Amino acid sequence: MTPTGEIDRKLRERLLLAPRVEGDRLMLDDAVLLAALDGSRALSGGERAALQASPLTTRRLRTLALARRQAGSDEAIDAWQGSAGMLRAADSGAPLTELATGDGYWRLHFVDSAGARRVILQLMPAAPFAARLLRAGTLLRVLDGAGAQVLAGHLDPDGECEADWPFAAAPAEHFQRHGATFSVRPES
Repeated sequence: MTPTGEIDRKLRERLLLAPRVEGDRLMLDDAVLLAALDGSRALSGGERAALQASPLTTRRLRTLALARRQAGSDEAIDAWQGSAGMLRAADSGAPLTELATGDGYWRLHFVDSAGARRVILQLMPAAPFAARLLRAGTLLRVLDGAGAQVLAGHLDPDGECEADWPFAAAPAEHFQRHGATFSVRPES
């Protein structure tokens, strides 16, 4: 069963999307609406009445609120400072082929090709900052639990960065010896 708050929200949403009223116009300017949204100024009784009487003004308030929410989301994306992961499986003797960060935004792939080991950093497309990071061309570093650099580079258009495996030990053995953790960080 749907809670009353959810029903009220859906009704308000339907009212916002209701057909336009003949002769309707914006009754409040953006500065007043934005001040009400950020809580710096409460709407007066007359302003509240004008807002309720004008579907166009109500839609404008909704548009400003959504833009504000998106801006807050963009700030959170810009605030990404790194991701961490850990080696979770016990040593079964099988070669390690992949590790993932705890937030699910990155994967490390380990490939043996013609006797040479390679490590590939992959950005997952679902990461909220993926498009922005690809556009920015940010230098990324992958560090093991002891702080040694596993890989450094820029993502290609597919969201991957590849390099030779820099250590003598195999990946599973190396990570076990160095804290069983790794991190992916933007270079500032």
